[in-house]
Amino acid sequence: MTSFKILFFFLIALALQTVTAPSVTADVTVLIYHRFGESRYPTTNVELHRFAEQMAYLAANNYQVIPLAQVVSALKNGSPLPEKGVVITIDDGYRSVYHGAWPILKKTGYPFTVFLYTAATEKKHGDYMTWDQVRELKEAGVDFQDHGFGHHRFALKPEGLDGAAYEKWILDDLIASRKLFDQRLGFTPAFLALPYGEYNATVLRKARELGYQAVLTQDSGSVSDHTPVMTIPREAILGFEWAQMDHFKKILERGDLPLSDPVPGLDPIDPSQPPQFSARILFPERYRPGTIGIYVSELGWQRATVTDGVARIRNSSLLTKRINRVAVSGVEKDSGRSTIRYWMVTADTGK
Repeated sequence: MTSFKILFFFLIALALQTVTAPSVTADVTVLIYHRFGESRYPTTNVELHRFAEQMAYLAANNYQVIPLAQVVSALKNGSPLPEKGVVITIDDGYRSVYHGAWPILKKTGYPFTVFLYTAATEKKHGDYMTWDQVRELKEAGVDFQDHGFGHHRFALKPEGLDGAAYEKWILDDLIASRKLFDQRLGFTPAFLALPYGEYNATVLRKARELGYQAVLTQDSGSVSDHTPVMTIPREAILGFEWAQMDHFKKILERGDLPLSDPVPGLDPIDPSQPPQFSARILFPERYRPGTIGIYVSELGWQRATVTDGVARIRNSSLLTKRINRVAVSGVEKDSGRSTIRYWMVTADTGK
């Protein structure tokens, strides 16, 4: 065979490989913990032996535990996310972080971020770390970031507040927390984990105005290069069911489903009977036909219709809750992997 024919067949093979190769995305799972070894609080706790088992599983299965800042930087700069990436975050700053989680994490060398509920630390609530304990962990390399001062449900406008007063209420809380970071720890936090993971367009806008580089929610899901940096999802590891190894393994294998144009959007809705729930799937060709579903907290799961890349369900039900989480899910053709993306819909009470 001549060298020309060899080159010709090589180029044909390369072209075929390029066309048929499955798309591969590197999704990062951000874990969220709260209490460790505190069986008095079963809904927010993970037992220490289970936590140690989970950390050992990450090591044994070649997961890359990376700092939260690395993920934020990748999202902001468009740089690649690592394969099998995991971020460990812990909310509130309970004392069991210091006595329970820290000895385990210190042995692994894994980086992690603690989001401080600063009023609890400042007021010396008994279940929370002291500022001296926080400073000790900080000096050892632990990352501390903001969880707000009063641990308010920011997405729920308090009764009697107009729009301007509502925005001031959010700002006052976050400014108070940032001042404590500066006074007690000597720096201004760059990342905010929203209390209860709840948000709307106003909350996110105020966070951006204050200079937070990233906001983290409690929406389930993974982080891909199409994840908005101001609504980073996290997978909760807590309680009897969600702290078990089966759930832990499942969420590590789940991927992101990139979306745009969610309906309803992040602005509070009124009336609370939206005629449809929908979103544009950015890469509809990735998913097996018939596997796209839409979930609404009050309505459950429904199979969606997909037209021109838009997944949609019709709605005739009145939403009675002030907050609903909405998700679109699907199964990837090539990998068989489950994928999901959430967003939050809040009701405008008019108060």
